[in-house]
Amino acid sequence: MTKLRRNLKRFLLWLYTRRSPRRLVIGAGRTSYSGWIASDIDTLNMLERSDWLIYFKPNSIDALLAEHVWEHLSESAGLQAARLCFEFLKKDGYLRVAVPDGLHPDPVYREHVRPGGTGAGAQDHKILYTYKSLEALLRKAGFEPRFLEYFDETGKFHAADWDSQTGHISRSARFDARNQNGQLKYTSLIVDAIKR
Repeated sequence: MTKLRRNLKRFLLWLYTRRSPRRLVIGAGRTSYSGWIASDIDTLNMLERSDWLIYFKPNSIDALLAEHVWEHLSESAGLQAARLCFEFLKKDGYLRVAVPDGLHPDPVYREHVRPGGTGAGAQDHKILYTYKSLEALLRKAGFEPRFLEYFDETGKFHAADWDSQTGHISRSARFDARNQNGQLKYTSLIVDAIKR
């Protein structure tokens, strides 16, 4: 990416961040949702506080959304990113995180998403979270986790009622087209991490 193009993308992101409410998709890639600001590493490196400060003041963001981003970070980088998210969220703001579920009962799914697995992008995965390991990381960053979808150690699926308008997760029990006829072929571990 040329320097001019990167600067243009950063300027456009900066313009969008002047709107309210401030809702940001981290690691959006080609994802775009109405009412949400899309960012990617070339415009906002979530591990760099200086990048956050280009667009936001601490305690100024209403909501953050990260679908299948955290598994690409080491545990220490994941904690660093969570702490930065916490710093820039408003009180009672939230970070909705979705990652591959390390307790999904299907071994084919787990092989697909594990670090170095057979699925697209899995060669860059650094960690396969369970609800317990993700909860520990988020609590360490200061968040109060509220789980929306996950499997437990017995293979039982848990789901809370959640609104897609408050952060759409396409790789979820409700929205992934691979889930049909009551079969949960592809789900995510989904959590709202709330700043109290």
